[in-house]
Amino acid sequence: MRHGLFVFCAATLCLALPALPQTCAAQTALLPDGRDFLPPPPPTGSHAQEADMQAFENTRALHGSSRWQLAHNDADLTPQHVISDFSCAAGFNLRADRLPALLDLLKTLAQPTEQRVTEEKNFWHRPRPFVGNQQDICTPDARSKLQTSFSYPSGHTTWGWMTASILASALPERASEIMQRARIFGESRIVCGVHWKSDVQAGYMNGAAMFAALQAQPWFVEKMVAVRAELQTLQAHPTQPDAATCATEQKAAAGIF
Repeated sequence: MRHGLFVFCAATLCLALPALPQTCAAQTALLPDGRDFLPPPPPTGSHAQEADMQAFENTRALHGSSRWQLAHNDADLTPQHVISDFSCAAGFNLRADRLPALLDLLKTLAQPTEQRVTEEKNFWHRPRPFVGNQQDICTPDARSKLQTSFSYPSGHTTWGWMTASILASALPERASEIMQRARIFGESRIVCGVHWKSDVQAGYMNGAAMFAALQAQPWFVEKMVAVRAELQTLQAHPTQPDAATCATEQKAAAGIF
């Protein structure tokens, strides 16, 4: 192995984020390194790169559509927002203020996940699909920032797939719907125009590997007990998600990229 596991002590996060005292228990997150197991990005002239380019070109026609708006929504990675994004898939409103253990877990994982993905992106330094052209993206305000960062693998997709895996583990009867929403979440990055199709595919693998590595870590197992309990409590007295949002997500599930 070239790079090995990434070891992150949550106490470091607490020093940087004093407003999150509940994350200050002594915890160590061991995250696998995609530089060792992900395939490299498609080379120029390959069939895979041609498929990436075709997906980017085809999805520019979605500008202004409901799918474009969903992609814009999915660009928000704040833990509270991401939790809410899975409400339709869960079958009831996921309110972050009623799910403190889940919110705490995601906040604990956010920094080490971002650092790991940044290492992976800097290793492959693949330009994003909109760099060097004037094609629209769904988050134009972030264009300058995004064009100075790299594309492979997709961090949004990594984060979405890992979050969905946590939720699916806690709500196994809704696992199919939750993982479908995670696929849509990743595909939003293609629609948005800020990631290639293969970036997203690598993000699915990345998130799955991270979740797999976390499951045997005692601190994570302990937190998952609390996450399951509070989700079950909320599920016992549910409020229904917005029907229009659920319809948009269901329509998005039929997309082919």
